Amino acid sequence: MLPAEIELPLLKTLESAGDHIGELKSYIDAINQALLAAFKKGASIDSVITGRAHLVDKLLQSIWEQKCDPDCGAALIAVGGYGRGELHPSSDIDLLFLVEESLQQESEEQISAIVTLLWDIGLNIGHSVRTPEMCATEAENDITVTTTLMESRLLAGSESLYTEMQAATGPDKVWPPDAFFQAKLEEQQRRHKKYDDTAHNLEPNIKGGPGGLRDIQMIQWVARRKFGVTSLNELVERGILTEAEFRSLELGKKHLWRIRFMLHTITEREEDRLLFDLQQKLAAAFEHRDNEANLAVEQFMQKYYRTIARLQRLNEILLQYFEESILNADEKREITVLNRRFHIVNGYIGAVDSQIFSHRPLALLEIFFLITQNPMIRGIRASTIRLIHEHLHLIDRRFRNDPKAKQLFLQIVRQSHGVYRVLRSMNRYGLLAAYIPAFTNIVGRMQYDLFHVYTVDTHTLFLIRNMRRLTVPELSSEFPLASEIMASIDQQETLILAALFHDIAKGRGGDHSELGAVDALHFCRAHNLSEQQVHLISWLVKNHLVMSMTAQRKDIEDPDVIRNFAKLVMTPKHLKHLYLLTLCDMRATNPKRWNGWKDTLLKQLYRHTLRELNNPQSEADDYSELQKKQTQAREELADQDQKAVTQLWMQFSTDYFQHHSVQEIAWHADVILSTPEHEYPQVRIQCEMKPGASEILIVDIDHDNLFAIITSIIDQCALNIVQARCETTDDNKAINSFSVLEEDGSLICDRHREEEIRSRLIDDIKNLTEPPVNSRHVPRQLKHFEIPTTIEFSQDKTNMRTLLRLQTADRHGLLSRVGLALSQAEVRLLNVIIATVGAKAEDTFFLVDRNDEPITDPEHLERIKSLLLEHLE
Repeated sequence: MLPAEIELPLLKTLESAGDHIGELKSYIDAINQALLAAFKKGASIDSVITGRAHLVDKLLQSIWEQKCDPDCGAALIAVGGYGRGELHPSSDIDLLFLVEESLQQESEEQISAIVTLLWDIGLNIGHSVRTPEMCATEAENDITVTTTLMESRLLAGSESLYTEMQAATGPDKVWPPDAFFQAKLEEQQRRHKKYDDTAHNLEPNIKGGPGGLRDIQMIQWVARRKFGVTSLNELVERGILTEAEFRSLELGKKHLWRIRFMLHTITEREEDRLLFDLQQKLAAAFEHRDNEANLAVEQFMQKYYRTIARLQRLNEILLQYFEESILNADEKREITVLNRRFHIVNGYIGAVDSQIFSHRPLALLEIFFLITQNPMIRGIRASTIRLIHEHLHLIDRRFRNDPKAKQLFLQIVRQSHGVYRVLRSMNRYGLLAAYIPAFTNIVGRMQYDLFHVYTVDTHTLFLIRNMRRLTVPELSSEFPLASEIMASIDQQETLILAALFHDIAKGRGGDHSELGAVDALHFCRAHNLSEQQVHLISWLVKNHLVMSMTAQRKDIEDPDVIRNFAKLVMTPKHLKHLYLLTLCDMRATNPKRWNGWKDTLLKQLYRHTLRELNNPQSEADDYSELQKKQTQAREELADQDQKAVTQLWMQFSTDYFQHHSVQEIAWHADVILSTPEHEYPQVRIQCEMKPGASEILIVDIDHDNLFAIITSIIDQCALNIVQARCETTDDNKAINSFSVLEEDGSLICDRHREEEIRSRLIDDIKNLTEPPVNSRHVPRQLKHFEIPTTIEFSQDKTNMRTLLRLQTADRHGLLSRVGLALSQAEVRLLNVIIATVGAKAEDTFFLVDRNDEPITDPEHLERIKSLLLEHLE
């Protein structure tokens, strides 16, 4: 209840308002201001949310008295969330106008006047007008209507009409408890599926996501339909819910209510998504502060994620209990005895008695091992989940040092089936963090960027899921090379343990790879693994980022890059393990950003490195490889004049032949040699020239701003450039080749789309002297990052070129701006390696001056930097 000092002045305002629109609006504004002030002063969220509903009740009752005759034959009913007596600042006020059939027309005239007034004063109302019979019919056909009517309250009007409606829609008339439960269970499963079956998404939905408010309401709905209870506290009295679980549900609900209250207040709309740009505002509203290890927003979100994880577990326990008591109440129990401690009851594993874990703490791990041995087990019984939670304190230092516990854990991760499923359950029920204390810090921990879309613990488990998929023969077509390598790995638990520890040190400060490697070393030695396996796991954790960074940010066609990477990995065995860990890690970080191009880069790096490890290449071998490429390309150019081919290639740098495939070299030469001077520019598009990306080749007479114009047009065609290579011949022909993807990561596969892109490029290259202004909107999420631009130069003395490393905020038209700056700085661009990490672009440009020499003059380098900053900022 609201304190009298808040409620009474508001009710006096209402009393004097009558039906005057302006004064009623003032009453609503006063409610909002008073409740926000009360919340900020520390009023309980219960009083604020139920208080709003109470004050709106008074408003509606006042209007009803003024607009409806006492004998109008109608009733005003609050339904849905408002029917529960809960109302957030921008939530809909759902109303049912219940009418007698014989007086329907007269009632509707008065109801229309009420609804018009409610709209005029700015209330967000959802309303329907029905007779009790209509309610019964619609409830029978739609479980959502049934659910809404279950949560109803009579606000004003005919009590007998309301009682008639309740009787007509009760469980003995429509949707009996078993059918209701089954339908709501399927509804929840669909809802969870919508959110990828994880509550730990980047922008979770506080209401509909797993572990959200809907999951709490689901418990209330089913309990009400089956047992007739109107509050969760009544489930405690019936022995369905423990006191501790009730407190946990209440605390979780109140925490989510506080967040939702502020969400609605900040956005001034019914917003239930924790959008990226709102998370910082909420963190500030709840007084979180940045520290050395974690941003305020990360602290806020970790508390949120841990809350919904608890709620998700309680939802699972109670729904399973309801399933046993509602759906399976009359079924014969099928019991399979596993051993003296555990049995399977109707597909769920359970403890044979409540003392199992206190008498034998090792059973806390044993139950999960048994799940890996019995694929038919659907899950853990609700009563046993409770017991696990109540006995987690038994997993202490003594437990972790027990050789039998260590052996059980290793047996779990060594299984050929069910490893991901079991580790996910161990994490959900708190076992993983209890057994590996360092894991506690990453449970529910998010990273405030656009790169990592899951919490660290969820990402870790998805990584393991990806690994396990590589062991399934039926799925080998997804990643044939990786599946083949996985089949050759003898001790696959090496990869599982490396995965568990690869991000375990995030949030501590310092290099998480280094810190995690130390944790892995200690853990593996404590579990008596061989020194060879211990060092491999620790090495994998320490270097788990190196392969992805090398593949995406370095020139993997450069033999020196491959030699250096091969020195790091040392052996084919290390390479195979690192490749599998990297592939699965990248795919578990942000599935929407994974694409065939990244897959291709990883495979190329793997194959180049494996060849280097098995047969180290010398510079003479590198030259021989280039000669071989030219010979093979000539075979594809049999119809061209070979002297002309030779003359053309004499104008190309060694770098060109190093970075292009045989097919690309032949394709480029064929286009150039077949095109008269007056027919430039030439634009060609190939979908299958290079694995993982479509290729756009543009040949034109070189001129200022050409690269900037091309890249701007490609961006405006809604294509993402993933790689760019440039070559200029002695007779001033610019050969620009781009590897591109559609915005969804797919190839250009439609002929009409190809022609649209080609025509746009030709027309604009012919007619423009400067890149067009980029009019594409900045994605909502990118607007809220302040990423400083950093520019670094280094010299590649072996290949006689200058490297420019640029880090800046990702945006549309970025390459075009860089190209414009480089053109004004009078430098030539040879190659671009493009990497995007969340909201940050981390691109590398390979440059020479107009004389094809590295840029070493400090003044020239400073001019390049100044022009870049001018165009970017």
